[in-house]
Amino acid sequence: MNQENLMKVLLAPHISEKATVIGEKNNQYVFHVAPGSSKPDIKKAVELMFDVKVAGIRTVNIRGKAKRTGAVRGRRRDVRKAYVSLKPGFGIDLMGTQ
Repeated sequence: MNQENLMKVLLAPHISEKATVIGEKNNQYVFHVAPGSSKPDIKKAVELMFDVKVAGIRTVNIRGKAKRTGAVRGRRRDVRKAYVSLKPGFGIDLMGTQ
């Protein structure tokens, strides 16, 4: 996969209380990724964008919840998340504080 396509794999970091706790405890980071991306693609994208070494990746597909407002039925988007474990000595600053 070329670099242009790798830049489209990671959509956004997933910032939540759970993601913060596992980030501090296990040196893992959570990202929203493109629906068709594979683990090797995600690994290459993280290593390219953040200049780190990835130890492992776990992915999860989350189906969007059915929602309703009055008679109008809708559905939230499906999401694919990647839990990225980094090798010791590496880290990612997602907050951008410097």
